Amino acid sequence: MEREELGPDQIRRTLRRLAHEIVEQTADLGPLALVGVRTRGVHLARRLARDIQALGGSLPPVGALDVTLYRDDLDREASARAKLQKTDLPFSCADREIVLVDDVLYTGRTTRAALAALVSFGRPRRVRLAVMADRGGRELPVRADFVGKNLAVRPGAEVKVLLEEIDGRDALVVRTKGTAAPSRGPAPEDTP
Repeated sequence: MEREELGPDQIRRTLRRLAHEIVEQTADLGPLALVGVRTRGVHLARRLARDIQALGGSLPPVGALDVTLYRDDLDREASARAKLQKTDLPFSCADREIVLVDDVLYTGRTTRAALAALVSFGRPRRVRLAVMADRGGRELPVRADFVGKNLAVRPGAEVKVLLEEIDGRDALVVRTKGTAAPSRGPAPEDTP
């Protein structure tokens, strides 16, 4: 079963709001750069950069970061199957105000890997995290600075950000298994 949390117009408005928040909370936009975590984070970062520019600033540079080799939750077999993608940071991270952009924040492991990867390109002045959705369920002490939508979903549910560039439509959806939970009978206080 799939439930749509945000549609195309809501995604567009949410990105505009996130851009406003980033601008409001960044004293100097000069050293600002956006770094998208592959794959959907890159497209979101590009859109955010355009929205920041539309607010009267200049277009911040956008980079793409592949965190595959920095993950701590891949065993050797999974690592061999993992598809490496290109990291493209057309700027040094040294002394930059970096906004790391990802689609969904869940356990925090992808963010931890992204931070480890990012510092190999220079020591940023500050790194903040922007996500389209925060679904909770953290395994590491990670918190997003800019959140499009906070969701309360059950373990096992999938939160997916669909983007026009990849999926042919913009949406934030929650996918759950279509089976109902088995009945356990009446609650103890309801029995005679």
